Amino acid sequence: MKALIGSHDLLFVTLDTLRHDVAAAQLAAGRTPNLARVLPGGAWQRRHTPASFTYAAHHAFFGGFLPTPVTPGPHERPFAARFPGSTSVGGDTWEFDAADVVTGLRAAGYHTICIGGVGFFAMTSAQGGVLPALFDEAHWTRDFGVTNPSCFEAQLDRLTTVLREEKDGDGPLFTFVNVAAMHQPNRHYLPGAGEDSLASHGAALAYVDRHLPVLFGLVTSRGRPCHVIMCSDHGTAYGEDGHTGHRFAHEVVWTVPYAEFTLEPGEW
Repeated sequence: MKALIGSHDLLFVTLDTLRHDVAAAQLAAGRTPNLARVLPGGAWQRRHTPASFTYAAHHAFFGGFLPTPVTPGPHERPFAARFPGSTSVGGDTWEFDAADVVTGLRAAGYHTICIGGVGFFAMTSAQGGVLPALFDEAHWTRDFGVTNPSCFEAQLDRLTTVLREEKDGDGPLFTFVNVAAMHQPNRHYLPGAGEDSLASHGAALAYVDRHLPVLFGLVTSRGRPCHVIMCSDHGTAYGEDGHTGHRFAHEVVWTVPYAEFTLEPGEW
């Protein structure tokens, strides 16, 4: 990451609530071909999230604590707030002198953009405005949220408008997108479904995958290479051990998919 700062645009996508097992199964079944094209080695990394729900997880992410590999560590982090005694900072880590990476990137010359999804990015309440307030500009409408079956398309439409105002020579961009489609309710992605399930959760990911070429084309449209971090913030339960939802400690909640890759202009 240290070598990319300044020369590359950055895209951070959180696929809200996406379980690792569902992401891996959809990939193996060929239902996410666009992800298959970009995932290193053609597979998701299996990682553990630092928190069990959106608000807490994103505070950790923006603080420099992304999902951690499940193998024993310490594991070098891509970026980290500078503080004494950190055991997960290495030679390739980009360190910033700020409380969060958004502020750190702004100091490094990046313009920062948030395209919100779930309610913690809604800016319709004091709490829903905390995370978006980190960014130079933040965008949210109800169409981006969990009840709209076309939520990801609505986000991409807004990002198209936002990037139209950004010129090639204006400096690097950090774009953050929180994708709400996998979050309940997701039954509308599975025709005939009367309730949310693992199948509709997977169908929601397949819906997102169909529109990823638009996202990737947008973030490389300025002629700069774009480094992408894509992961889930947490998983969710569909009846495992009697649990439904998230914000509790369970394997299906803690285990999330993660990937990093670089997109070149003209690929999409």
